[in-house]
Amino acid sequence: MYPLTFETIFKDKIWGGQKIKTVLGKDFSPLPNCGETWEVSDVEGNVSVVREGALKGKSLRELVQQYKGELVGQRVYEQYGDRFPLLIKFIDANDDLSIQVHPDDKLAEQRGSGYGKTEMWYIIQADEGARLNSGFNREVSQEEYVKAVADNTIQDLLNIEEAQAGDVFFLPAGRVHYIGKGLLLAEIQQTSDTTYRIYDFDRVDATTGQKRELHTELAVDAIDYHHYDQYKTAYERKQNESVNAVKSDYFVTNVLNFTQEVEHDYTHLDSFVVLICVSGGLTVNAPGGYSVSLKMGQCVLIPASVRNVTLVPDGDMTVLETYVP
Repeated sequence: MYPLTFETIFKDKIWGGQKIKTVLGKDFSPLPNCGETWEVSDVEGNVSVVREGALKGKSLRELVQQYKGELVGQRVYEQYGDRFPLLIKFIDANDDLSIQVHPDDKLAEQRGSGYGKTEMWYIIQADEGARLNSGFNREVSQEEYVKAVADNTIQDLLNIEEAQAGDVFFLPAGRVHYIGKGLLLAEIQQTSDTTYRIYDFDRVDATTGQKRELHTELAVDAIDYHHYDQYKTAYERKQNESVNAVKSDYFVTNVLNFTQEVEHDYTHLDSFVVLICVSGGLTVNAPGGYSVSLKMGQCVLIPASVRNVTLVPDGDMTVLETYVP
């Protein structure tokens, strides 16, 4: 196998903007805006298709079924079967997203909605004063939450964080959150599209003339009501070193900020690796003469059978390196 790139799936959203085009250089016409791009996806109805090479036109689902552990890693295949376990997105919030929460695996399975959704955000670009919500600003009881939803004071309970380029936020399933206006980010998450919308700022969808559906009752049992001391993920930003930012049961993500050529040996992983370019550009060289050029806003999937790659930066580049532990 060889490093795989996929056709981008574009999603217009009520809160979407133009940065996918103006910052990331992706043409989403004829859509009026683009809120999300799905770069590597095995979500039903939105499965990624290979863009280049001998496997061009094949879907990610077909590849997992055909190549199994050779693509995703034997251990990963034994755990997840024919479903690719991660979904990679870019998100442009031209307005606040809804206040929402995602179920964990256990609750999602009970409700027949597949996997839960643990996720992380890496901020690519932030307008001045841009903010987001992660969790509550104090311990909250289920009763308090229900009352706050009913009397429209849920925002008073939310922990709000200012966000800047390079910030990382890890959001385990159950954490109430929303992405704030003015943020462009990369999202790594479990393969799931299950979202419980709690509050949508009383917006009316211009295409329907209606407010969007809320899922306040479904959210009650999904929410983690605890307060935590720190919501922004602390990691040490270093140049020309691989720095771990997130380590969870579902994915590990390292931040690579390099100005010089580096070789990465993946022999020990028994997992695929996705490289997500969030700044600058680079060339990824793999055995067999395979080469992929990436710029900000592009991704490549390194199959588990590709044991090592060489990253050649075009100046100063930053890449997220993510895999299943």
